[in-house]
Amino acid sequence: MKILFILPGSGDSFYCGNCFRDSLQASALRKAGHDVVIMPLYLPLKQASFQGDVPLFFPATTYFLEQKIFCNRRMPSWMKRMLGSDVLLDMASSLSGTTSAEGMEGMTLSMIEGEGVAFEENVRQLTEWVRQAEKPDVIQLSSSLLLGIAKELKKETNIPIVCSLQDEEVWIDSLKSEFAEKAWQGVLANAKYVDRFITTSYYYQQIVNVRLPQLGHVNVIYPGVDVTKYQSEEYPADPTIGFFYRMNELDGLDILADAFVLLKQRGTVPNLKLRIGGGYMSPDRKLVKQVKRTLKPYADDVVIEDTYDMDEHAGFYRKITVLSVPLRFQEGVGLYLCEAFAAGRPAVEPNTGSFAEIVGDGGLIYEPNDAQHLADALEEMLTDEQRYKQCQRHALALAYERYDDMAAARQLAELYDELLR
Repeated sequence: MKILFILPGSGDSFYCGNCFRDSLQASALRKAGHDVVIMPLYLPLKQASFQGDVPLFFPATTYFLEQKIFCNRRMPSWMKRMLGSDVLLDMASSLSGTTSAEGMEGMTLSMIEGEGVAFEENVRQLTEWVRQAEKPDVIQLSSSLLLGIAKELKKETNIPIVCSLQDEEVWIDSLKSEFAEKAWQGVLANAKYVDRFITTSYYYQQIVNVRLPQLGHVNVIYPGVDVTKYQSEEYPADPTIGFFYRMNELDGLDILADAFVLLKQRGTVPNLKLRIGGGYMSPDRKLVKQVKRTLKPYADDVVIEDTYDMDEHAGFYRKITVLSVPLRFQEGVGLYLCEAFAAGRPAVEPNTGSFAEIVGDGGLIYEPNDAQHLADALEEMLTDEQRYKQCQRHALALAYERYDDMAAARQLAELYDELLR
């Protein structure tokens, strides 16, 4: 089966769970024997195994300015050639990573609604490439934020389209109210061009059912990782708490830092260490500095990996005993949990979003999400050997039975077959 994946590039300078999930799905389908083509949008995919197979469409350096400066009109060709150069795209990749929709209203609406001169020119180039290349059997979009593309592709090719849903409301709801309302209206208007929506947890399926009941049935396919890449029977000599996600306030890094200090002050977990990874961007530097000040009294027991290296990604989990990412928002799934479980590392997470569903018996769930209660849960996990080993066994079982990449590939292929029939 030939499958076209359309997904945005993040610049690969920090750990973007959604981006990584998309690329892992494509890799798993390839491993299962399918012909998978990855089409990147906005920024190129830098990591070798995830690099796009086609030209970059909707390049960030030109499309953003077409929205902001040229009011969604066509940019002069000479300027587009200059701004779309590899040098400027690489520069944009190094500066990418905003989690704020401020200033991105026009671009967001154009991609959802599929309207405007600049959008039409870019999507025409994309659809022409799809028509001229060997046509795929199925097209998969990474997000409902790209439904404008679905509209044009369905009109021009009539190929079955599958669209992933995960945490779009975090972005859309952060828009100014008038833009957010138009964005949701655009999602509903263009959902008819998608043959099936999928999401990553039953928790998020319920979110979609409540907020967008017009979408109809949404399939749940848990994310899958290549378990063999994470397997490890080697554990650090000292108990080590790990945080692996983008280092910012939204992802709760400061909560974990405060909890670690509390545990060190209690002295109930001898030789306790903390390892932080996942990378950060310019807007996160203030928070990272704050966290370093908080942890300064115990600096000898803390390792902060300031840069994110995708080649070292899997190795992070081999250096920790337990994972904790105390998010401040309701996440549809946490891919880092699936990765930690594959390495046999339990998790300690707040009772928010999908965490209770995803963690199951592979860790501990606490509430409310503050440093005191997180410290209590981590203390329980790291001082009760029997409880730890029980969570460890369940974590490994979940990795092999639920979060395996081949299981995800099978479910995706079955869905594609159903649509093709």
